[in-house]
Amino acid sequence: MATFLYRLGRGAFRRRRLVALVWVALLFVAGFGAASASAPTSGSFSIPGTEAQKAFDLLDQRFPGMAADGATARIVIKAPEGAKVTDPGTKTEVEKIVSELKSGPGAQQISSVADPYQSQAVSQDGSTAYVSVKYDVSGMELTDAARDALKDSGKEATAAGLNVQIGGDALMETPATGSGEIIGIAVAAIVLVITFGSLIAAGLPLLTALIGVGIGVSSITALANVLDLGSTTSTLAMMIGLAVGIDYALFIVSRYRAELAEGRDRDEAAGRAAGTAGSAVVFAGLTVVIALVGLAVVNIPMLTKMGFAAAGTVVIAVLVALTLVPAILGFAGKKVLPAGTKSRLFGKGRPAGAEPKANGGTRWARFVLRRPVMVLLAGVIGLGIIAIPASKLEMGLPDDGAQPVSTSQRQAYDLLSDGFGPGFNGPLMVVVDGDKALADKTVDQIKGLEGVAAVTPPNLNKAGDAGVITVIPKDRPSSTQTEDLVHEIRAVSGDEVLVTGQTAMNIDFSQKMNDALLPYLALVVGLAFLLLMLVFRSILVPLKAALGFLLSVVAALGAVVAVFQWGWLGSLFGVEQTGPIMSMMPIFMVGVVFGLAMDYEVFLVTRMREAYVHGERPGQAVVTGFQYSARVVVAAAVIMIAVFAGFIGASEQMVKMIGFGLAVAVFFDAFVVRMAIVPAVLALLGHKAWWLPKWLDKLLPNVDVEGESLRKHLDGTPDSPEGPDKDRELVNV
Repeated sequence: MATFLYRLGRGAFRRRRLVALVWVALLFVAGFGAASASAPTSGSFSIPGTEAQKAFDLLDQRFPGMAADGATARIVIKAPEGAKVTDPGTKTEVEKIVSELKSGPGAQQISSVADPYQSQAVSQDGSTAYVSVKYDVSGMELTDAARDALKDSGKEATAAGLNVQIGGDALMETPATGSGEIIGIAVAAIVLVITFGSLIAAGLPLLTALIGVGIGVSSITALANVLDLGSTTSTLAMMIGLAVGIDYALFIVSRYRAELAEGRDRDEAAGRAAGTAGSAVVFAGLTVVIALVGLAVVNIPMLTKMGFAAAGTVVIAVLVALTLVPAILGFAGKKVLPAGTKSRLFGKGRPAGAEPKANGGTRWARFVLRRPVMVLLAGVIGLGIIAIPASKLEMGLPDDGAQPVSTSQRQAYDLLSDGFGPGFNGPLMVVVDGDKALADKTVDQIKGLEGVAAVTPPNLNKAGDAGVITVIPKDRPSSTQTEDLVHEIRAVSGDEVLVTGQTAMNIDFSQKMNDALLPYLALVVGLAFLLLMLVFRSILVPLKAALGFLLSVVAALGAVVAVFQWGWLGSLFGVEQTGPIMSMMPIFMVGVVFGLAMDYEVFLVTRMREAYVHGERPGQAVVTGFQYSARVVVAAAVIMIAVFAGFIGASEQMVKMIGFGLAVAVFFDAFVVRMAIVPAVLALLGHKAWWLPKWLDKLLPNVDVEGESLRKHLDGTPDSPEGPDKDRELVNV
């Protein structure tokens, strides 16, 4: 593979104008497709194999239109202290709201507007009422006129002294990430300038990463409606694609500079960079793709599509690193080298046999080698303490109750809870597959349950062979009491009675994610373990990599629980409302963080193995690996943390939580696991770290990540001093 990548990189360098033109054309085509496509919707949501989904499917058959996924809104009106919404003046204002919605702008997208006085949507104390609005389209498909009409519907009533708030998914818009991601990119630029000492070299990874992300995100936007991709899919793809795109380009540019420092011609340096560092990029990218595509094992279409879309962006990032980066290096010329080193290094090279001077990576590695037990215990115990909150993890899906208290959605949620009870925001829909007698019997059974606040009479379909019962729980939708009530209803009812609704869907979704976590973990870690065995020709090194990842991801989950569930330092990260952790967070972090964590494992440990197979002792091989790779790995980690942390400023709670979780996980994995625990374990294992049974060594194909065969072919000697043992001096350039 190294030879193929060498030819690919050298060819891209020599035909740089054609390669650059192709990538720019792809960016233009993708951008044109995105601009021409209609706005993406929120995406359909289904959970195959769950009772809630079976109930929705039954509703589609027996109650056509009832299970439609059009947007909904609730306009909540609260009378002033001492007054009631049934007072003549207040009633007039409420009826104006209903009338204006029915005939105003955007009315053509409204399927129904329920008058609260006719639909009995008035609280018992008469202080609160709500207007239910149903649309024919999803919240993302609403026109600006329809959304503005909804937002403005209560202005006159507010001016008259009423408290009017609006909730529901009709106000859903594309999540705003604010300026955080721009700050993340700015931090990445600063880190690259410090690392390379050259503005051209620093700007190159940013430029190529943005081109790759632009193509990936634009393609997702163009195909969003065709493939039914959710609105958050492009955000995830941008988050991951930007991080890995910068990292992969960073490693190619670093190796290219090191090859130039050895006195090689520019095209030769580009080819060797692609053949050596490019091999590591390919395998690092494969681990990320495996982790993302593996999300299909959960069997939730929305999550599967998100994983495949993000994986596609990672593939683009790998291709950009292998072709566009060498091409742009051809345009950059000597400017990729820091000032003051061009004349000294370009075209010359370090004297044969000269040893690079010690650096921070060398000193840190020697410190770990002197105290491996202390470093190992400190890392493991430290991450273990941070992971403790993960044992109290509570999962659920966010609703309007998780919105910031300043939003209208949250205030509408609170007004409904105060006026109608906490459970009113999460009613349960019980679907009865039977006649009126069975429906009435079901109502009587549900009324006898402790957690029920109210039960409506059954609503039968025209054929009389199915009914729908609405159950109002006593507690809020995300509470454990409501979850217990759902299980109780299912326990006392037969197979003909199904519980659904948004609350039940959330419960079933969380359960499905829990059930899929171990199979998914086994699949992803198992495939990656085999892949890493090919790369490192070892059993213990991949095992150590997997165990270290598990430690870092559990610690990251503990930090997420502490901040988003318990509220520790919540104000620092803009968390206005604590609550259950998003159900998909654990499995999502396992998938994404595992792929990203293996990047650092591959880039750092391949250099150690390269030194070891060339005759260095195990301890010295660790020092060599840190000497040539530590600075670049640290820079890559800081860049990735900055990119992920930029999404903490998002207004959407889910995006904020994902950004925080990934940033913390990368910090733990890169700086604690890979930089401390890994060298400590390798120091304690010694030669055993690189042991592989002979029979297994014969079975595994030789992928030659280090470019051993390439070096022999190019240098004409099996152990040339010009080989990789001496050609990675980025840290001294």
